[in-house]
Amino acid sequence: MEFDVGTSDSQLLCHSQNKKRRISTNSIDSCSSCEVLSEINASLPTLRSSDYFMEPSLSELATRELIDPGYCSRVKDLIVGRLGYGYVTFIGETDVRWLDFDQIIKFSRHEVVVYEDESTKPVVGQGLNKAAEVTLMVQIRSSTDYGKEQLREVAKKLRLCSERQGACFISFDPSNCEWKFSVHHFSRFGLTEDDEEDIIMDDATAEIRDPLEMSGGEVSDIDEEPAATDSILLSHSLPAHLGLDPVRVKEMRMLMFPAEEEEVEDFNGSLSLQKRPLNKENSISPLQSSARKMVHRSSPTIVRKTPLALLEYNPCNFDSSSPGTILMAQQHKGLPLKTTKLEGFKLDLKHETPVSGRHSCNIVDAALFMGRSFRVGWGPNGTLVHTGAPVGSNDLQRVLSSVINVEKVAIDKVVRDESNKVREELIEFCFDAPLNLHKDINHETKEVEVGSFKIKLLKPVCTRSMLSEICRSHIGIIERHLEVPGLSSSARIVLMHQVMVWELIKVLFSDTEMSGQLKPVGAENEEEMMNDRKEVSPEVDSEALPLIRRAEFSYWLQESVCHKVQDEVSSLGESNDLEHILLLLTGRQLDTAVELASSRGDVRLACLLSQAGGSMVNRSDIARQLDLWRNNDLDFNFIEKDRIRLYELLAGNIQGALQDIQVDWKRFLGLLMWHQLPPDTSLPIVFHTYQELLDDGRAPYPVPVYIDEGPVEEAVNWNIGERFDLAYYLMLLHASKESKFGALKTMFSTYASTYDPLDYHMIWHQRAVLEAAGTFTSNDLHVLDMGLVSQLLCLGQCHWAIYVVLHMPHREDFPYLQATLIREILFQYCEAWSTQELQRRFIEDLGVPSAWLHEAMAVYFNYHGDLSKALEHFLECGNWQKAHSIFMTSVAHSSFLSAEHSEIWRLATSMEDHKSEIEDWDLGAGIYISFYVLRSSLQEDNDTISEMDTLESKNDACRDFFGRLNKSLAVWGSRLPVDARVAYSKMAEETGNLLLSDSGEDSTRGVQLSCFDTVFAAPLPEDLRSCHLQNAVSLFTGYLSEAS
Repeated sequence: MEFDVGTSDSQLLCHSQNKKRRISTNSIDSCSSCEVLSEINASLPTLRSSDYFMEPSLSELATRELIDPGYCSRVKDLIVGRLGYGYVTFIGETDVRWLDFDQIIKFSRHEVVVYEDESTKPVVGQGLNKAAEVTLMVQIRSSTDYGKEQLREVAKKLRLCSERQGACFISFDPSNCEWKFSVHHFSRFGLTEDDEEDIIMDDATAEIRDPLEMSGGEVSDIDEEPAATDSILLSHSLPAHLGLDPVRVKEMRMLMFPAEEEEVEDFNGSLSLQKRPLNKENSISPLQSSARKMVHRSSPTIVRKTPLALLEYNPCNFDSSSPGTILMAQQHKGLPLKTTKLEGFKLDLKHETPVSGRHSCNIVDAALFMGRSFRVGWGPNGTLVHTGAPVGSNDLQRVLSSVINVEKVAIDKVVRDESNKVREELIEFCFDAPLNLHKDINHETKEVEVGSFKIKLLKPVCTRSMLSEICRSHIGIIERHLEVPGLSSSARIVLMHQVMVWELIKVLFSDTEMSGQLKPVGAENEEEMMNDRKEVSPEVDSEALPLIRRAEFSYWLQESVCHKVQDEVSSLGESNDLEHILLLLTGRQLDTAVELASSRGDVRLACLLSQAGGSMVNRSDIARQLDLWRNNDLDFNFIEKDRIRLYELLAGNIQGALQDIQVDWKRFLGLLMWHQLPPDTSLPIVFHTYQELLDDGRAPYPVPVYIDEGPVEEAVNWNIGERFDLAYYLMLLHASKESKFGALKTMFSTYASTYDPLDYHMIWHQRAVLEAAGTFTSNDLHVLDMGLVSQLLCLGQCHWAIYVVLHMPHREDFPYLQATLIREILFQYCEAWSTQELQRRFIEDLGVPSAWLHEAMAVYFNYHGDLSKALEHFLECGNWQKAHSIFMTSVAHSSFLSAEHSEIWRLATSMEDHKSEIEDWDLGAGIYISFYVLRSSLQEDNDTISEMDTLESKNDACRDFFGRLNKSLAVWGSRLPVDARVAYSKMAEETGNLLLSDSGEDSTRGVQLSCFDTVFAAPLPEDLRSCHLQNAVSLFTGYLSEAS
């Protein structure tokens, strides 16, 4: 328990004199007792902070000083500490007389400073600048969350930190998180901000509250950060540990971050900031804004304050009584951003870079200068600011945390040509045209209640018979896309692959359009089934449908591999005809192969080729012939190797035919279907057979097209087995039939069809069409939706982004997901959609509540200082309280002084029906309504029947109005600008003049003097009040004359 010197000295002295010290009453009188007490009081140290402590305590020091004079000059093992932060044990004897511990010792988070002011620090060994043992509380997570290895790592980092500062590490106790080290003398010891980042701290305990704070008492400053202004202090700073000159770094800081104007606080604690006009030149980038928050430290210590957000956002609040979810923060309401004359910290973001690249690596030490006030993260349209190694960097060398990388993720790369320019026609073909096509599909709607509002979720619905037309439309868009000049070769490969994907969707999932009847199932060549359709009965045997789909798929497969076959054939010499024929067979180009064999005079081979892929009898005959040759020890050296390969292939042995020949996965699948499996094998069995061979490692992997048909300009990290081509996923989906398909997330990832991991524009449409046709159902593909939303927002297509959001499936566990996203888009991209009438009308046609649009525009205009427009939109969205506040503090007085009375009446009466929801209505907008009503009544002729037909009633009405004016001024206080007070004076002046002008007509002197008394209570200027006072004196003088 601490001893209060000022209140209980006499009691302690008396107690000590009677119990501890034998003093003769004859030798020491009361006067000498006072002298002893005065000496003790003067020599005791001071420690007033409630959360600091010392051992021995002040009361013990006083007691021992009385028992043993001079004890305070040799206190052994003195301990001074702060609750929750740590303590210092000064080794040996310490002279504590006349020391001010509050000024000498200061604890903050993970830090202790002794003699912060170097000018007052004694030499080493004197005062408190001596050897000591320091114990600091390290705020980490519970030790139960750490393994032994992690705890050892923490202790290792603390040891390094101690040694780096010239201290001697003693121990680290994980049970109570105490870090002990010894020092020879004092300055500043503890963890730097970078050290805290290296050691995982517990954010929940970042701010420690003492008992007085919890009970609502006075609290001392927490987490103080002394400014390093001396070279000795700089020796313990981060630049010194990085091998840099701390003084030079400090000079760099002053150049990059010059001191800005101090922010002055008014009596209400709100910041007094200079308004800025609404223009783009004065807009401040997030990085500049962060840089300008760095305040010049002119005093020895500053108190860290919790950053205050400019906007408050509550995404789950959809109640009609509080329709706004993004509002100006209470600390910043009505305050625009501060502007300074300095440019501050700027970064050049003119160039677009891909996700694997980097924009800049040479901006050093911003985080070092600014400390925790410097924030890194995602900026608008894919800007990423972060410390450490650049994204995609393979450099294993340790990167300083003070190096800042600014990278621009190329979300919009799909609409850029080879010169990296955004092309409007690419936006049309990639986004507008496909989305318009999607919009034309029939949709079913589902209304979802969001507070007092409703939104309509959309879901496209189509039958499988409609798939063919939808796929053809998408193919037409892509073909027009391919005609755009300046496309890269990799982009063309992806686009041509998308054409084949839409063709495959049509083949595998659409209902077969039958315009005629095919040949019997027993036909040996399935290609003849495709060529010999006749216009007969539209009815087709259901058993023939699998064969029809197989024939269509076979044709699709031939078209897919045709260009590869032609490329490989063109690279062969003219002499190698057999290899030429083998390559033609891998692409099912039978006619060309037969013609080539015939032209070379190999009629027998031509006959065999004409029956390739036919009946199983022909295959077995060729296989038996090969077996006979082997069994009879026929010397195959006399037969060309490629001819044997052809015989093996015609016999159905594709493994023996290929041997060391590498073919892509589509041709292998074709050879499996055309030459090995029976001609009537259904597609699901074909796909399952290929999958079994793939699992056994006997089939090539169905790699994505950008790898299969590379090279592409971009480096793609891909491992075998990671992902397949989208076409193969479609085949597996078709083969799954009624069973649940478990590879939807990998199937609908961007890497399944394109090398660009951020391009979702086509995969989203393919997912939508397949799901609409009923091929699968899923409600967990939100990554796909959000990827397309990000692309659209990056291009300013906010209306289409909201359209995509409305197609996200409803989930019971996230019922407000769509509403939250829509409101975020409206708020964050308000400037984009609100300035384009087509976008705004499109959003309204989607059924988005108009109140959400007006609310977003209200916040936008309020933020940029256009308060008249903000007021209109707050009225439209029903935020009556906010509208009333803007009306009173910014709009009403300027309109009144401009004589725009009809505008004031319109705005005030529009809020009157909701005055029960508005705080201080009668002292706010109600004042203006009362003024116009009162003025109208006072201006009426005496002959007119009026509610105020007597002067007394008019006087009472004016007195009530003036009283409300005065009370309004008191309630609104400093929130009302000077012009508002001038408007109040004008209202009082006009009302008082009308009242006094009526007081001379048929009224008694007493009533007239009462009217003057009423006018004197009005908030009038002093000159006008003096004028009315003279008139009142004249009236009273006349009254006295008449009375005499």
